[in-house]
Parts: sequence; C-alpha cells; structure tokens
Amino acid sequence: MWNDADFLREFYESGLGRTVRTLIRHRVRQVWPNTKGQRVFGLGYATPFIKPFQEDAERVIAAMPATQGVLRWPHNGAGKVMLCDEGEIPLPDVSIDRIILAHALECSEQVRPMLRELWRILADDGRLIVVVPNRRGIWARFDSTPFGRGNPYTLWQLNGLLRDTLFAPSRTERALFIPPSRSGVIAASAGAWEQIGQRIFPTFSGLLLIEAVKLIHAATVDRAAVQRRRRTYTAAAPGAHRSGD
Repeated sequence: MWNDADFLREFYESGLGRTVRTLIRHRVRQVWPNTKGQRVFGLGYATPFIKPFQEDAERVIAAMPATQGVLRWPHNGAGKVMLCDEGEIPLPDVSIDRIILAHALECSEQVRPMLRELWRILADDGRLIVVVPNRRGIWARFDSTPFGRGNPYTLWQLNGLLRDTLFAPSRTERALFIPPSRSGVIAASAGAWEQIGQRIFPTFSGLLLIEAVKLIHAATVDRAAVQRRRRTYTAAAPGAHRSGD
C-alpha cells in the first residue's frame, strides 16, 4: 500500500522528518558527489532527496505514482513533478543519468514492471539508487513513520531483486541508526548515532541505500514494451493536483 503524499509531506516537515531528510541526503551525496551536466530523476516520493542536485545537474525532475498522489515541487518556480503509473513512466529510452527510487519499492504492487521501466529510461552508463526500509531495522516496526509501512527488504532480497531485473548492485550504504523518536535530544545527536551505528551494528540500520548499474547484455524487448515506448505522454500541468511543499 502506498503512503499518501500528504502523509509523506507532513512527515518531512516534522522535526524528525527534517533529521531523516538530512541523513539520507548526506548518504546520497556521498555516493554521487558531483552530477554536473547530468539528468537526475526521482520516482516515488524522492523530492526531499533530489533537491540538492538542482545546484549542479543539467535537469532535475520527479514523478509520483497516481496511487500515492502528487504534490507540487519545488515550492517556487516552474513545477518539476509529473503524475504517472510506475509501470509506465512517461520518459524516453536512455534519457536519464541518475535515478533515485524512494518510498516506492516497498509500496508498489508493480515492483518488476517499475524496475524494468527504470532500466529502460536509464542511460547505459547511468546509476540507480534504491532507498528502502531495512527488514532488520527498528524503523520497519513503527508505522507512525513512512518506513514502517509496506514491504521492507533485507540486503540479500534487494540485491537479488535488482539482479533479476537487469541491474548490478555496485555499492551499499546504510542510514537511520537513530531510533524513530521525536525527541529533540535524539535529533541533536543524530550524527553520533550514525557514526556509532555504522561501526558497531550496521546490519540493523533503518534504511538500505543500494546503488546499481544497468546490465545491457541480457536485455530482451518484447512487442508490448516497444508499443508502450511509442506512446505520447503529457506531463501533469503544475497546479493541476493537490499542492504542497
């Protein structure tokens, strides 16, 4: 079941959500420190994590699944978010250099079609980062946050799924060693929690962040996929849906 877009927005506007956003952004930027001249795309509810790439990327856009709902982003200026079906992403083949999949894999009922669509739009030398709740972490056990809803994954499960859909996992990062508490003390010490967790109990992180590259040699294309790619799509006009930050 998808998290509602309003619920996600409210979470990331909270004190705990702002801390989570900062920690995930830090991990993502460690993996991709420079995206100059590249096209960055976020699917699911990835806008909290792709925003920093606007500083150097050629283009930054996002898509939110219809069953989740869509919120306007960014708050100011032209909208850069479209509404779509995660199994049919309205972008051309090999058109994106970097993709972040967040608040999506654990919720979607179209997991493999969604990953195959991401494979299709990703450039041959592109990179994908999948952000999912860790089944062994404490965050997956609290449904008061977005990470406690849907289907969490173990590292073994996630790597197997990516390989099955023609991606090769290339790097693993972990985040959210802080407990899912709204305490200001916890938020203030989040950096220390992350450092200690990485060294002492990495298996129990709240989130898994897996970078993967595209496998090309084993790809197969069927007639239905070709017909789907030939369709003409129209992105949702800014302001046509519920508005938010």
